[in-house]
Amino acid sequence: MSMAGNLRKVTSLGRVGGLRKVARLARRGRRVDLSHPARSPLGSSVVNCVTYRDGARVPGGSDLVDTVERVRKHGDGFVWLGLHEPTDQEFAGIAELFELHPLAVEDAIEAHQRPKLERYDDVLFAVFKTVCYVEHEELTATSEVVNTGEIMVFVGEDFVITVRHGMHGSLGPLREELEADPQQLAKGPAAVLHAIADHVVDDYLHVTDLLQADIDQVESDVFSQNGARLDPGRIYQLKRELLELKRAVVPLARPIEELSTRPIRVVAPEIQAYFRDVSDHLLRAKEQIAAFDELLNSILQAHLAQVSVAQNEDMRKITAWAAIVAVPTMVCGVYGMNFEHMPELRWTFGYPLVLGVIAVACLTLYRGFRRNGWL
Repeated sequence: MSMAGNLRKVTSLGRVGGLRKVARLARRGRRVDLSHPARSPLGSSVVNCVTYRDGARVPGGSDLVDTVERVRKHGDGFVWLGLHEPTDQEFAGIAELFELHPLAVEDAIEAHQRPKLERYDDVLFAVFKTVCYVEHEELTATSEVVNTGEIMVFVGEDFVITVRHGMHGSLGPLREELEADPQQLAKGPAAVLHAIADHVVDDYLHVTDLLQADIDQVESDVFSQNGARLDPGRIYQLKRELLELKRAVVPLARPIEELSTRPIRVVAPEIQAYFRDVSDHLLRAKEQIAAFDELLNSILQAHLAQVSVAQNEDMRKITAWAAIVAVPTMVCGVYGMNFEHMPELRWTFGYPLVLGVIAVACLTLYRGFRRNGWL
């Protein structure tokens, strides 16, 4: 299919009208964002489509077809197209227009991918796992602490396509930060890729800082006076949520390393230096997660040890009281056998004497157990 045919197919998807609405909203100073559960206010998966030249937003460009044609005709600038959970039909025309690889397109639509970096000719396809901290009043065995999403990024010579999945991780604020730094944005699509990677990794550090408070609270509860009665489900829940965060952070190390060290056509050497900074932040997040995992293991072991000690103390108390009760039980059992010749059976003070002996014996045992810490 020719380029003209590809462009017309994009137009037939009905997205152009939505893009004109983006332009009208932008001229009125209103922002179009997807940080809420609903889909795009445009009624489709398109969040925004903007052309940048020399680090500045190019006015107009409400028609995607004309925007791409103009960028490719002049040979400078790039298009940043943002999407949110597009369907197969919504993404088909874009995939043909920008000549995206079918495997990458499938991954971008289906989501649930591991963080990775793939090269398809002159197009990079990167997957980032986004995370956010779920606020909660009290940590329970069923509390959701970490929520994850995904951002897929296609990077070419003259375009950046971001596909976001999930109800958090909006790139609207990031776009505004980049537009406030024209010098960085002028470095092209690779600068956008770096900004997204840096934004995602900074969220990792933010979430780990918030997780620290939950772990500290659980640790304090475990070593409190009633720590043995703490619900161990809270510790297991934290470990599960930490594992979810680990699945997002650890696999990203290799893609960031490739972006910071290996020569890639669409990533200039000066941008690779920025990716090395992202790699340092990612390493810090990995180290914090590993430390949290070890700390939670230690907390869990300490809790189990406390439970074992508490059970031993309970068993000692039960045993001590059983020994004390055994004395009157034994004496009463002997005198209850109805023999005629029993010690002091016919003596007037025999009954009080036996009761006194029982009381003295029980008191002696009680003091002995108390002295040894059993009671």
